[in-house]
Amino acid sequence: MASVAIDRVQKQYGAASVLHGVSADIEDGEFVTLVGPSGCGKSTLLRMLAGLEDISGGEIRIDGRVVNDVAPKERDIAMVFQSYALYPHMTVRENMGFALKLQGRDKATINKLVSEAAGILALEPLLERLPKQLSGGQRQRVAMGRAIVRHPKVFLFDEPLSNLDAKLRVTMRSEIKELHQRLGTTIVYVTHDQIEAMTMADKIVVMRAGRIEQIGKPLDLYDRPDNTFVAAFIGSPSMNLFEGGISDGSFRIGGGVSLPLPPQFSHSAARTYGIRPEDLDIAETGIPATVLTVEPTGAETHLSVRVGTQTATIVLHRRVDIKPDQQIHLAPKSEKIHLFSAEGNRIG
Repeated sequence: MASVAIDRVQKQYGAASVLHGVSADIEDGEFVTLVGPSGCGKSTLLRMLAGLEDISGGEIRIDGRVVNDVAPKERDIAMVFQSYALYPHMTVRENMGFALKLQGRDKATINKLVSEAAGILALEPLLERLPKQLSGGQRQRVAMGRAIVRHPKVFLFDEPLSNLDAKLRVTMRSEIKELHQRLGTTIVYVTHDQIEAMTMADKIVVMRAGRIEQIGKPLDLYDRPDNTFVAAFIGSPSMNLFEGGISDGSFRIGGGVSLPLPPQFSHSAARTYGIRPEDLDIAETGIPATVLTVEPTGAETHLSVRVGTQTATIVLHRRVDIKPDQQIHLAPKSEKIHLFSAEGNRIG
């Protein structure tokens, strides 16, 4: 296991700047996800950690050692790719032991390490199969096993679940998290799926356009986003963000609708009012709204509503008898209101 320090790291391709001096500290044994929309630089940063991309500026340190100019094979890391990257002509056993064979390990040691990893990942019955005889989830476990046998200091995962169907992604999320709890190895995990980030990570690094927007524990980011980007990106459905301004102790939005404010926010210069979908409830009186769609999921009911000139999502943890075009009233939980400045930064 090892700590990882990313210190003012930059990446440029000619005149194009991809990473703008990002910094993050990853503790020994920590599970950290790099999350953000496509093109934000998260996969580039992961490849720089692996040594597959040159560093244009700053430092990367693994276990205190600067690795800017260290070859990938000498960094003591193992990477699991989105595409699995298995050798099609090799069996599962051969795929898992190939890196050890290149290191010159003896056959008995290779078999022992492969058997241990296969036991951890329930791959024993599949060791003599070829990759084409495996399902997507089985191939991903083989790719993970190939990394485990090396006992690296750091595991790097590059969107490993994006090729799997939704049900299998949920299963594999649990398997990877259980694997981390069992091995205790430092993991840096790239994903564009914030649900993966929320459910798996000890710490999340939210990126946008080559910069880090916020770093923190999943629920800290959910409960206190630093800005409107993080507020909208973390959470599914995302936070409702109403544009407007404060007047006479309430937040006024288009269509003449006023949203209630706690007393301590009454004199704020807020321009965006945020509230999570589960923190809005139906009430006898309150914010007037028109129901647009009703989506029952069984345990929950999701409503899309029009509030003034803007739309919002409500998540009710119960079933309700509500129809489209129905007029309802909403009440936000006052302690769950978020306010942001005109620049999008949190102010309350």
